[in-house]
Amino acid sequence: MLHDVRAIIAEILDTASDPQVLQIEPETALIDDLGLESIDLVTIGGMLTERYGDRVNLAAFLAAQDIDQVIAMTVGSLVNFVVGSAGGDHDPER
Repeated sequence: MLHDVRAIIAEILDTASDPQVLQIEPETALIDDLGLESIDLVTIGGMLTERYGDRVNLAAFLAAQDIDQVIAMTVGSLVNFVVGSAGGDHDPER
């Protein structure tokens, strides 16, 4: 799952061929470290839903968070959300 999330982030950042993307770790902050904006989170949500189905609804998840939690969201917390929503039969490290 981590690999999949990295690939999606790389696509959003238009850095799919950049080896530095591989250095994205679970503790990497989506907004502070990667500079993602709210529209990027919407795009990520759509890509995750397309890949894993309607159970992975990032928009609903983010709507339930306060602004500080959204700003502090890390790659690892995104992976955990996807694994939990998709049904746990996915490998978080993949």
